[in-house]
Amino acid sequence: MAANIPHTGQKRVVIIGAGFGGLKLARKLANSPYQVVLIDKNNYHQFQPLFYQVATAGLEPSSISFPLRKVFQGVKNIHIRVAEVLKIDAESNQIITSLGEISYDHLVLGIGCDTNYFGMDNIKKYAIPMKSVSEALALRNRLLQNFEDALVDENPDDIEGLLNIVVVGGGPTGVEVSGTLAEMKNQILPKDYPELDFSKMNIYLLEASPRTLNVMSDASANKSKQYLEKLGVIVKTATQVKDFDGKHVYLGDGSTIRTNNLIWAAGVIGNKIEGLSADIYIRGNRIKVDRYNKVEGYDNVFAIGDIAFMTEEKYPNGHPQVAQPAMQQADNLAYNLKAHIKNKKLKPFSYTNLGSMATVGRNLAVVEFPFYKFQGFIAWLVWMFVHLMSIVGVKNRLLIFINWCWNYFTYDQSLRLILKAKEK
Repeated sequence: MAANIPHTGQKRVVIIGAGFGGLKLARKLANSPYQVVLIDKNNYHQFQPLFYQVATAGLEPSSISFPLRKVFQGVKNIHIRVAEVLKIDAESNQIITSLGEISYDHLVLGIGCDTNYFGMDNIKKYAIPMKSVSEALALRNRLLQNFEDALVDENPDDIEGLLNIVVVGGGPTGVEVSGTLAEMKNQILPKDYPELDFSKMNIYLLEASPRTLNVMSDASANKSKQYLEKLGVIVKTATQVKDFDGKHVYLGDGSTIRTNNLIWAAGVIGNKIEGLSADIYIRGNRIKVDRYNKVEGYDNVFAIGDIAFMTEEKYPNGHPQVAQPAMQQADNLAYNLKAHIKNKKLKPFSYTNLGSMATVGRNLAVVEFPFYKFQGFIAWLVWMFVHLMSIVGVKNRLLIFINWCWNYFTYDQSLRLILKAKEK
């Protein structure tokens, strides 16, 4: 098997990863003098900020995913290959993939991050991650199947384990999934399962630091906690998870929580590809890059997004691992690649913080812009608008908007389907 990419005489830019950074870079280089090869293990771009809505049956997976080939229809200099990258051979300017070898003139790593279990093997084995559309769908299947199982189980301890949900990690993902689960418990599940007593269902949000939403201000953190508790979420800050055996969560203070369902949103760790020097990695497997996103020690290898560790005066510990730095770095790198081929001066990257936000539930959100902070209904509308405009594809935006409107007025999405692969 071979990648079968035509040789056009153009300088070739190979981009590994079609996340926010990789996709933005490829779009910026469309119809440029470069030949661009975009490689991803999936044939679609996935919108990570809304994974939790797939996991809680608020959206279908297809509405937050967009086919890569649809994005680049009619663009002759873009070549897409669905493959797994196995190794980088920097000396010969090649990458080894599941489709064979692919040469490059410039290599860009946009490989992102995966779930960080901090070396806890049991949690890796039993906890439920949410870093991809498929994992979000698996979580949806798991939660819905639990309610079906609880209907027919007569053991109170088993029922408690099936109904209780523990979310670990008080960042935006943990806050959003906890709030949405609480709304399901309050508004939807009692109608779907009238035979179950949902007063016995507890949703916990555990955070090791003293407050939720550490990346935001104290006012936003306090308001998010207030919103969650209003919805019925049991919020425990300054609480460390030590272990999970599939039935009990063991906490740092010696106490336990009975649950079969531990949703792990407590951290990320960079994905690694064999072949690069070990010296380029820092804590969390992030790759050291300069202000031009060039990987330390390499002339033609770049890294962007979550995987890239770049320091600025305002960001001595690197940029936040969210979409905006990835997209801004992609913009800047595209500019520099075009400037390089024309022998023009390159532009160093400087991050512009456009703000941060998180939604807790219906009419409940916190938003922080550099010039203004606010919470509540208006913040919730802003959160929806920003995320809607960030979705790839007009059809996807329309579908999500219709789903959100329907859910707002009916409290019910009717998307609670258990979809499992057929067993051979």
